[in-house]
Amino acid sequence: MPSPKLGVKALFFDVFGTLVDWRTSVARESERILGALGFNLDWLAFADAWRDEYQPGMEEVRSGRLPFSKLDVLHRANLVRMAPRFGLENFSDEVLDDLTLVWHRLDAWPEVPAALARLRAKFRIAPVSNGNISLMVDLARRNGLPWDAILGAEIAGDYKPKPQVYLAACAAFDLEPWQCMMVAAHSSDLAAAAACGLRTGHIARPNEHGPGKGEKSPSVPVDVAGSDLADLADRLGA
Repeated sequence: MPSPKLGVKALFFDVFGTLVDWRTSVARESERILGALGFNLDWLAFADAWRDEYQPGMEEVRSGRLPFSKLDVLHRANLVRMAPRFGLENFSDEVLDDLTLVWHRLDAWPEVPAALARLRAKFRIAPVSNGNISLMVDLARRNGLPWDAILGAEIAGDYKPKPQVYLAACAAFDLEPWQCMMVAAHSSDLAAAAACGLRTGHIARPNEHGPGKGEKSPSVPVDVAGSDLADLADRLGA
Protein backbone atom coordinates (compact mmCIF):
# COMPACT_ATOMS: atom_id res chain seq x y z
CA MET A 1 0.00 0.00 0.00
CA PRO A 2 1.43 3.44 -0.86
CA SER A 3 2.80 5.60 1.91
CA PRO A 4 0.68 8.53 3.06
CA LYS A 5 2.86 11.03 1.25
CA LEU A 6 2.72 9.13 -2.05
CA GLY A 7 -0.71 7.52 -2.09
CA VAL A 8 -3.14 9.88 -0.43
CA LYS A 9 -5.09 12.20 -2.70
CA ALA A 10 -7.68 13.60 -0.30
CA LEU A 11 -7.72 14.76 3.29
CA PHE A 12 -10.91 14.60 5.31
CA PHE A 13 -11.16 16.65 8.48
CA ASP A 14 -13.00 16.41 11.72
CA VAL A 15 -14.02 19.96 12.62
CA PHE A 16 -15.26 20.41 16.21
CA GLY A 17 -12.16 20.49 18.40
CA THR A 18 -9.81 19.57 15.57
CA LEU A 19 -10.12 22.74 13.48
CA VAL A 20 -12.27 25.01 15.65
CA ASP A 21 -12.24 25.89 19.33
CA TRP A 22 -15.84 25.06 20.16
CA ARG A 23 -15.50 25.50 23.93
CA THR A 24 -14.47 29.13 24.26
CA SER A 25 -16.51 30.11 21.20
CA VAL A 26 -19.75 28.61 22.55
CA ALA A 27 -19.08 30.19 25.95
CA ARG A 28 -18.47 33.61 24.38
CA GLU A 29 -21.51 33.53 22.11
CA SER A 30 -23.81 32.16 24.83
CA GLU A 31 -22.71 34.94 27.17
CA ARG A 32 -23.40 37.51 24.47
CA ILE A 33 -26.97 36.27 23.97
CA LEU A 34 -27.93 35.30 27.52
CA GLY A 35 -25.95 38.02 29.25
CA ALA A 36 -28.05 40.58 27.38
CA LEU A 37 -31.10 38.92 28.96
CA GLY A 38 -29.66 39.36 32.44
CA PHE A 39 -28.19 35.90 33.03
CA ASN A 40 -24.79 35.41 34.65
CA LEU A 41 -23.54 31.82 34.39
CA ASP A 42 -20.31 29.89 34.37
CA TRP A 43 -20.22 30.15 30.59
CA LEU A 44 -17.48 27.56 30.07
CA ALA A 45 -19.42 25.09 32.23
CA PHE A 46 -22.49 25.85 30.12
CA ALA A 47 -20.53 25.11 26.94
CA ASP A 48 -19.18 21.87 28.42
CA ALA A 49 -22.62 20.71 29.54
CA TRP A 50 -24.08 21.39 26.10
CA ARG A 51 -21.24 19.51 24.43
CA ASP A 52 -21.74 16.60 26.83
CA GLU A 53 -25.15 16.05 25.22
CA TYR A 54 -23.56 15.75 21.75
CA GLN A 55 -22.80 12.03 21.66
CA PRO A 56 -26.00 10.92 23.44
CA GLY A 57 -28.05 12.97 20.98
CA MET A 58 -26.37 11.44 17.94
CA GLU A 59 -26.61 7.95 19.42
CA GLU A 60 -30.39 8.23 19.18
CA VAL A 61 -29.92 8.50 15.40
CA ARG A 62 -27.08 5.96 15.10
CA SER A 63 -29.13 3.39 17.00
CA GLY A 64 -32.17 3.89 14.78
CA ARG A 65 -34.35 5.17 17.61
CA LEU A 66 -34.67 8.48 15.77
CA PRO A 67 -34.60 9.14 12.01
CA PHE A 68 -31.65 11.12 10.73
CA SER A 69 -31.82 14.75 11.82
CA LYS A 70 -29.37 17.54 11.10
CA LEU A 71 -27.00 18.43 13.90
CA ASP A 72 -28.69 21.83 14.26
CA VAL A 73 -31.88 19.99 15.22
CA LEU A 74 -30.02 17.82 17.73
CA HIS A 75 -28.13 20.81 19.17
CA ARG A 76 -31.44 22.60 19.78
CA ALA A 77 -32.99 19.54 21.44
CA ASN A 78 -29.84 19.05 23.53
CA LEU A 79 -30.03 22.69 24.63
CA VAL A 80 -33.66 22.36 25.71
CA ARG A 81 -32.78 19.23 27.68
CA MET A 82 -29.66 20.68 29.32
CA ALA A 83 -30.56 24.34 29.98
CA PRO A 84 -32.83 23.80 33.02
CA ARG A 85 -29.78 22.59 34.97
CA PHE A 86 -28.56 26.19 34.71
CA GLY A 87 -31.90 27.70 35.65
CA LEU A 88 -32.74 28.45 32.02
CA GLU A 89 -36.29 27.62 30.95
CA ASN A 90 -39.22 28.91 28.91
CA PHE A 91 -37.20 30.73 26.27
CA SER A 92 -38.86 31.97 23.11
CA ASP A 93 -38.21 30.13 19.86
CA GLU A 94 -36.25 33.18 18.72
CA VAL A 95 -33.80 32.90 21.63
CA LEU A 96 -33.50 29.12 21.23
CA ASP A 97 -32.81 29.51 17.52
CA ASP A 98 -30.18 32.19 18.16
CA LEU A 99 -28.48 30.01 20.77
CA THR A 100 -28.51 27.00 18.46
CA LEU A 101 -26.70 29.04 15.84
CA VAL A 102 -23.78 29.80 18.17
CA TRP A 103 -22.32 26.56 16.74
CA HIS A 104 -22.19 28.33 13.37
CA ARG A 105 -20.00 31.08 14.88
CA LEU A 106 -17.03 29.13 16.21
CA ASP A 107 -13.47 30.39 15.76
CA ALA A 108 -10.76 28.29 14.16
CA TRP A 109 -7.56 27.50 16.02
CA PRO A 110 -5.01 30.13 14.95
CA GLU A 111 -2.92 28.09 12.51
CA VAL A 112 -5.79 26.37 10.73
CA PRO A 113 -6.73 28.65 7.77
CA ALA A 114 -3.17 29.04 6.50
CA ALA A 115 -2.37 25.36 7.02
CA LEU A 116 -5.49 24.30 5.13
CA ALA A 117 -4.52 26.54 2.23
CA ARG A 118 -1.13 24.82 2.12
CA LEU A 119 -2.72 21.39 2.20
CA ARG A 120 -5.25 22.27 -0.51
CA ALA A 121 -2.37 22.96 -2.90
CA LYS A 122 -1.38 19.29 -2.62
CA PHE A 123 -4.61 17.42 -1.75
CA ARG A 124 -8.36 17.62 -2.17
CA ILE A 125 -9.73 18.72 1.19
CA ALA A 126 -13.17 18.48 2.77
CA PRO A 127 -14.73 18.33 6.21
CA VAL A 128 -16.11 14.95 7.23
CA SER A 129 -17.92 16.25 10.26
CA ASN A 130 -21.11 15.47 12.12
CA GLY A 131 -22.06 19.08 11.49
CA ASN A 132 -24.70 19.79 8.84
CA ILE A 133 -23.83 21.45 5.55
CA SER A 134 -25.10 24.95 6.41
CA LEU A 135 -23.13 24.84 9.68
CA MET A 136 -19.94 23.81 7.86
CA VAL A 137 -20.45 26.53 5.25
CA ASP A 138 -20.90 29.20 7.92
CA LEU A 139 -17.73 28.07 9.74
CA ALA A 140 -15.83 28.09 6.46
CA ARG A 141 -16.98 31.58 5.58
CA ARG A 142 -16.27 32.89 9.07
CA ASN A 143 -12.76 31.47 9.22
CA GLY A 144 -11.63 31.34 5.59
CA LEU A 145 -11.54 27.54 5.32
CA PRO A 146 -10.94 26.76 1.62
CA TRP A 147 -12.88 23.51 1.20
CA ASP A 148 -13.22 21.70 -2.12
CA ALA A 149 -16.52 20.18 -0.93
CA ILE A 150 -18.64 19.79 2.19
CA LEU A 151 -18.95 16.11 3.12
CA GLY A 152 -19.88 14.24 6.28
CA ALA A 153 -23.01 13.26 8.18
CA GLU A 154 -25.63 15.02 6.09
CA ILE A 155 -24.24 13.45 2.89
CA ALA A 156 -24.15 10.00 4.48
CA GLY A 157 -27.44 10.26 6.38
CA ASP A 158 -25.76 9.00 9.55
CA TYR A 159 -23.24 10.06 12.18
CA LYS A 160 -19.63 9.15 12.81
CA PRO A 161 -18.25 6.73 13.75
CA LYS A 162 -20.63 4.74 11.52
CA PRO A 163 -18.63 3.39 8.54
CA GLN A 164 -20.99 4.89 5.97
CA VAL A 165 -19.90 8.42 6.89
CA TYR A 166 -16.27 7.75 5.99
CA LEU A 167 -17.02 5.58 2.97
CA ALA A 168 -19.54 8.04 1.50
CA ALA A 169 -16.86 10.74 1.60
CA CYS A 170 -14.41 8.53 -0.29
CA ALA A 171 -17.07 7.69 -2.85
CA ALA A 172 -17.95 11.37 -3.31
CA PHE A 173 -14.39 12.00 -4.49
CA ASP A 174 -14.29 8.76 -6.55
CA LEU A 175 -11.40 7.50 -4.45
CA GLU A 176 -10.61 4.26 -2.67
CA PRO A 177 -10.40 4.49 1.13
CA TRP A 178 -6.61 4.05 1.13
CA GLN A 179 -6.33 7.13 -1.08
CA CYS A 180 -8.00 9.22 1.64
CA MET A 181 -6.73 10.34 5.04
CA MET A 182 -8.96 11.22 7.98
CA VAL A 183 -7.44 14.01 10.09
CA ALA A 184 -8.71 14.49 13.63
CA ALA A 185 -7.75 15.34 17.19
CA HIS A 186 -9.73 12.35 18.48
CA SER A 187 -8.27 8.85 18.44
CA SER A 188 -11.71 7.22 18.40
CA ASP A 189 -12.57 9.00 15.13
CA LEU A 190 -9.28 7.88 13.59
CA ALA A 191 -9.71 4.29 14.74
CA ALA A 192 -13.13 4.16 13.08
CA ALA A 193 -11.76 5.63 9.85
CA ALA A 194 -8.83 3.20 9.85
CA ALA A 195 -11.24 0.29 10.25
CA CYS A 196 -12.81 1.43 6.97
CA GLY A 197 -9.42 1.42 5.23
CA LEU A 198 -8.62 5.14 5.39
CA ARG A 199 -5.21 6.47 6.31
CA THR A 200 -5.09 8.57 9.47
CA GLY A 201 -3.52 11.80 10.70
CA HIS A 202 -3.67 13.03 14.28
CA ILE A 203 -3.49 16.64 15.47
CA ALA A 204 -2.76 17.36 19.12
CA ARG A 205 -5.35 19.59 20.80
CA PRO A 206 -4.34 19.20 24.47
CA ASN A 207 -6.64 22.02 25.65
CA GLU A 208 -9.81 21.23 23.68
CA HIS A 209 -11.96 20.65 26.78
CA GLY A 210 -10.03 23.11 28.96
CA PRO A 211 -6.40 23.38 30.11
CA GLY A 212 -4.80 19.96 29.83
CA LYS A 213 -8.10 18.32 28.87
CA GLY A 214 -7.55 17.05 25.37
CA GLU A 215 -5.41 14.65 23.37
CA LYS A 216 -1.69 15.44 23.44
CA SER A 217 -0.98 12.43 21.23
CA PRO A 218 -2.94 9.61 19.60
CA SER A 219 -3.87 6.56 21.64
CA VAL A 220 -4.19 4.41 18.51
CA PRO A 221 -1.77 3.74 15.64
CA VAL A 222 -1.84 6.49 13.00
CA ASP A 223 0.02 7.14 9.77
CA VAL A 224 1.16 10.63 10.76
CA ALA A 225 0.83 12.88 13.81
CA GLY A 226 1.44 16.59 14.23
CA SER A 227 1.58 19.03 17.11
CA ASP A 228 -0.96 21.16 15.20
CA LEU A 229 -2.25 21.42 11.64
CA ALA A 230 0.77 23.38 10.40
CA ASP A 231 3.06 20.65 11.72
CA LEU A 232 0.91 18.01 10.05
CA ALA A 233 1.16 19.93 6.78
CA ASP A 234 4.94 19.93 7.12
CA ARG A 235 4.94 16.17 7.67
CA LEU A 236 2.76 15.67 4.58
CA GLY A 237 5.10 17.75 2.46
CA ALA A 238 2.63 20.57 1.87
